[in-house]
Amino acid sequence: MDAIRESAQARYEHRPDCSLKHPRAIIPRRLVANCRPFHHNDGLNLQPYELFIGLRYTRAKRRNHFISFISLISMLGMGLGVMALIVVLSVMNGFQKEIRARMLGASPHLEVVADGGRMQDWQAVLDAVAQHPQVTASAPYVSGQGMLSFGQSVQGVMVRGIDPARETAITDLSNKIKAGNLADLRSTEFGIVLGSDLARALGVRMGEKVMLIAPQGSITPAGMMPRLKQFRVVGMFEIGMAPYDNSLALININDAQKLFQLGEAVTGISTKLRDIDRAPEVATALQQQLPSGLYANDWTHQNSNYFRAVQMEKKMMFIILSLIVAVAAFNIVSTLVMAVTDKQADIAILRTLGASPSSIMKIFIVQGVVIGLIGTLLGSVGGIALALNLDVVVPFIENLFGVHFLAKDVYYISELPSDLRYTEVALVSALSFIISLLATLYPSYRASKTQPAEALRYE
Repeated sequence: MDAIRESAQARYEHRPDCSLKHPRAIIPRRLVANCRPFHHNDGLNLQPYELFIGLRYTRAKRRNHFISFISLISMLGMGLGVMALIVVLSVMNGFQKEIRARMLGASPHLEVVADGGRMQDWQAVLDAVAQHPQVTASAPYVSGQGMLSFGQSVQGVMVRGIDPARETAITDLSNKIKAGNLADLRSTEFGIVLGSDLARALGVRMGEKVMLIAPQGSITPAGMMPRLKQFRVVGMFEIGMAPYDNSLALININDAQKLFQLGEAVTGISTKLRDIDRAPEVATALQQQLPSGLYANDWTHQNSNYFRAVQMEKKMMFIILSLIVAVAAFNIVSTLVMAVTDKQADIAILRTLGASPSSIMKIFIVQGVVIGLIGTLLGSVGGIALALNLDVVVPFIENLFGVHFLAKDVYYISELPSDLRYTEVALVSALSFIISLLATLYPSYRASKTQPAEALRYE
């Protein structure tokens, strides 16, 4: 018996490092070499064995090429979803930025208006507004509605009386002039600058006279008669947005005061701010300083419906395109389920050697996370590269196929703008990684429930 015992002990040796969970487990000599990766204190290999095996399964190509192919498809699907999200969000940011720039190019960042549209002591209000540190320029203006008549054509317009010298510091209208000059709006000369679409609808040209009809009229024996005044067209502007090009007319502020019978009063004070994103904060601060009957309205309040619609559309596009990432996550689930089925024998051997169910879970979580991480990185790099070079890629595709995505005669913006924000890239990447991590939980849990005896019964 002693000889048999010594012979058996000679065929086995104690390897605490290879025993996984049981430090005194006895392991056959033929498995000693295979246990090297399990060492936690080996100077040449410091990684946990779960990470080692998970990475090994990810890059293994011997037994089942179909699983490797599905893994590749999952990576590409995840990358495609991330890239689509980044590019679409960048394009929507670009549209929002471009339209906001065009809106603020024709309108001030903040306005102070009075009840009834009549501000009497406007000079004191102008001085008070100009003292705010965020205000870089301010000017009075007169606003009112009217009708323009030329020949047989009649168009309703929004008339804005401005001081040309001060207006250049508040809006970009002087840079949008296509004909004439904004400085030609001189007092008492009754000149007018029209939007390009408005001039085209009326059929009027430079130097011709149009009839401006104001609703504020005079009482005559025949009843209330509207005020009529001839204005000479001294300029035309084109902003690229229909609400301005179709219905905005500019005249001198003194001429507007006479036309609307305001005397020395004005409609309000327009201002330009250093930081347009702080407009609501500045409006709140000014409102506390203004006397009763005066109100501060910033550009976000004036165009609130539009920007809310854009934000809602952006959120919906984010949710819809996130489904692409979700589909890729389902591919990860199917990949891991097939991998678990394929590795039943390996799982049983690991369990026999002492691996715990949590260790088996970690192995397949590593495999799924690697697939999701590589796909997320590929998608992030591709999305950033495409978003930054969209102005080159889109014209190339249009020239290649002979199409034009945004026709100039239909859309305000005829080119696809892009505004890449790295905070959104980080958000999309984090979301993709979390989805891929969640996709690994069920297959990994299923692998941890494998019974060694059942798995090795037919091996």
